[in-house]
Amino acid sequence: MHKRTWSIFALAGALSLALGGCSDAAEEGANAPEMAEDGKPALPAIPVMGPERNVIAFGDSLFAGYGLDPRDSYPEKLENALRAKGINADVINAGVSGDTTAAGLQRLEFTLAAQETPPALFILELGGNDLLRGLKPDETKANLGKMLTILKREKVPVLLMGMRAPPNYGPEYQAQFDAIYADLAKEYGAALIPFWLESIYREPALFQSDKIHPTADGIVKLVAATLGEVEGALPPAPAPAATSAP
Repeated sequence: MHKRTWSIFALAGALSLALGGCSDAAEEGANAPEMAEDGKPALPAIPVMGPERNVIAFGDSLFAGYGLDPRDSYPEKLENALRAKGINADVINAGVSGDTTAAGLQRLEFTLAAQETPPALFILELGGNDLLRGLKPDETKANLGKMLTILKREKVPVLLMGMRAPPNYGPEYQAQFDAIYADLAKEYGAALIPFWLESIYREPALFQSDKIHPTADGIVKLVAATLGEVEGALPPAPAPAATSAP
């Protein structure tokens, strides 16, 4: 699998293997069943099958993995979770910290053109920085609508990750902003997660000190909470082409 990422961080990792003990102990350990956290024998891994499914995770710092090891970003953990379910997924991290919906619109067509094959799914997660900057909800909706128009024209399935305005923005602003994602999903036929931080926003310990960006544990919980929606939004893999007899 060829990994690609738009993150500014370089991936790093090291694996170490310790060998020791007598041959009898090694043989006994090799024959022992792998144990899950609950102490019961772990289920065998589901083999990854089918053609590679490219998924573009297009968003801001919440996707880019701000403050985290790149391996702990949402797109990376999502890919691992999909592959653990047997889905041959390559989730491309197209998150850029600080991006507003306007900035996302400017780079959308370039991102699509850079792909060797059309993505099987496009996860669109933008609007949080518009919210932080107090931009008008109409502007956010218009920019997202233009992106969805492009994606629909290119026949790319979309999963829209919704955001929610806090109460201190006032009831009028809150109502206008919160309606953006459901309205657009309905208009453009996109799959929708109404508020994709729903599973963690009440748990301060799952956010970094800025109280905006999830911790690594927060990302794990977000992936677990949204995996079903992502899998449901991913169209079935195309059937392999039939081969004729010689």
